[in-house]
Order: sequence, then C-alpha cells, then structure tokens
Amino acid sequence: MQGSVRRRPFPAAAPGSPPPAGPLYPGRHGAGAAQGAPGAAPFHLDLWFYFTLQNWVLDFGRPIAMIILPLEWFPLNKPSAGDYFHMAYNVITPFLLLKLIERSPRALPRSVLYVSIITLVMGASIHLVGDSVNHRLVFSGYQHHLSVRENPVIRALRPETLIDSFELLYYYDEYLGHCMWYIPFFLILFIYFTGCFTPAAERSGIGSGIGMPPAALLLVGPSSLYYWYLVTEGQIFLLFLFTFFAMTALVLRQRRQGLALDSNGLFLLHSFLLALLLIAAWVGWLWNDPTLRKKYPGVIYVPEPWAFYSLHVGGPRASR
Repeated sequence: MQGSVRRRPFPAAAPGSPPPAGPLYPGRHGAGAAQGAPGAAPFHLDLWFYFTLQNWVLDFGRPIAMIILPLEWFPLNKPSAGDYFHMAYNVITPFLLLKLIERSPRALPRSVLYVSIITLVMGASIHLVGDSVNHRLVFSGYQHHLSVRENPVIRALRPETLIDSFELLYYYDEYLGHCMWYIPFFLILFIYFTGCFTPAAERSGIGSGIGMPPAALLLVGPSSLYYWYLVTEGQIFLLFLFTFFAMTALVLRQRRQGLALDSNGLFLLHSFLLALLLIAAWVGWLWNDPTLRKKYPGVIYVPEPWAFYSLHVGGPRASR
C-alpha cells in the first residue's frame, strides 16, 4: 500500500557479542552501558563520592556523635544518635553497592551478589544491636580496652552467669556481626573488581599516568583512610589482606591476557594498597604498647582505634 511505512527488523546480534543496552537487558545499565564495549566504563565519580562520604559520616562518625552529643538528648533506654547513624548506614550502603553493580560493564553473578547483600544487611543489623548495648555499658564504667571478664563492672555482676550473657553479646557484636557484615562487603567489592578489566589498548585515563582521572586521585586518600579504620576497628585484617592479594593475583593473571584495569578498578586497588600501608604504620607505632598487647595477643596484632582512644585519650566514655 502506497504511503505505508515499512518497519525494519532489528538486526540479529553477532555470536559472542554483548547484548544491546535497554530495558530487556538490565545488566547493561547506566554510564557503563553507554560506552558500548565491555570494560570501557568511565570513573563513577558520583557513586564513589557518595560511598566514601557515607562511610565517613555514618560509620566513622557514628561513635563520634555518641561521644559529642549530650547524654540527656538520648536516654540510655532509647536509641542513641549513633544508632540512627547505624540504621542509615544499613540502608544506604546496600543501595550504593547495588547501584555500583548495575554500573559494571560486564555481567556479574547476580545470585551471589544478592545473597551477599542480604547477609551484609543482617550482619550489620546484628552489630547495630550489640554495639548499641555495649555503648551503654561504657556509661556504667565499662572499659573498652579490657576484655569482658576483666572489666570491673562486669565482674561485679551477680549471679555470675550474667557474665556469660555479656560475653554472648560481645560475640554477636564483635565476631558474628562482623563476619556477616564484612565478608559479604569485601566479596561484593571483589566481584565488582573482576568486571573492571578492559583491553590494554582501550584503557582510559585522563590527566594521570596511572590511568585514573584527577577526581579519583582526590578520593583515594579519604577512601584508603576509611579502609584503615574499617580493618583495624573491625579486626578483619586477614580478610582484608586475602582480598587485596586476590585482587593483585587477578591483575597479574589478566595482564598476561592483554587486559588492564579501568579507572574504577585502579581506584579500588590503590585505595586498598594505601590502606595496607596505613595499617602497617599503625601497628608499628603501637607495637610496644603493653596494655594493647595484652588485649590483642597472638601473631596478628592490630589494635582497634577506639581501644586506643579509650586507653590513652578519652577515658571511659569512648567506645565504638
């Protein structure tokens, strides 16, 4: 019929080529999809900035808010300012991690990532409850640089079986909560890191000889300093070290195949490397502290910053 419009069929994709961007392909989303080729995603300045900012404010700033704000504003039988910070962290962090996964130019194992996100939220929520109660113990004379049974306020409890209950609370807070929080956290970052490789000839970097834009270089310092705090306060040095070694081994393996890290992968790797150097300097500085040595016996000696603060700076009000 004259005047009718003939619709062109969509061309079939070549075998092995990546799927086109669009609503039918949710894995190829956002800025990374706009580049076309896998591994060509630009630096995600918005996500990395928000991620670093909320880590500093909601995690590192949480105990500071509990110390600074007057106790009268938050009675001991109600949630504290730090608890509200923790609640916001438990919502915003998984959201930003999901957005980061969406930006990956390569298909990632979604089931593993979703289970990791769910586990992270559960572990951080366990830590929220345990940390909230432990903070209130500080106002009753609990000393953070001592173990549970060595604290005078705990030893005075009667019946003595109550001490076991507080040790269980400490276990939920410092062990189970941390494992369920931090293992999925670093697993998600590592899985995202595996999708940050591009052919070496296509590797993009502006204004930097190491393949990172100036904005990424500015964020490396605050990001690595936060990872230092996370590793030392969370007592997860071995997990962090294993993740860093796995990332380094993956880089060496991919390099033999002609692949190099994009700016996002370089940002993560350099943040981890600088954090490792900061941890080494922190341990070296406190190597001969007898009190902290007693609290952290064994081969792996990585003191917690808030234990140092409780012992040498702030007295009994300091806690994480």
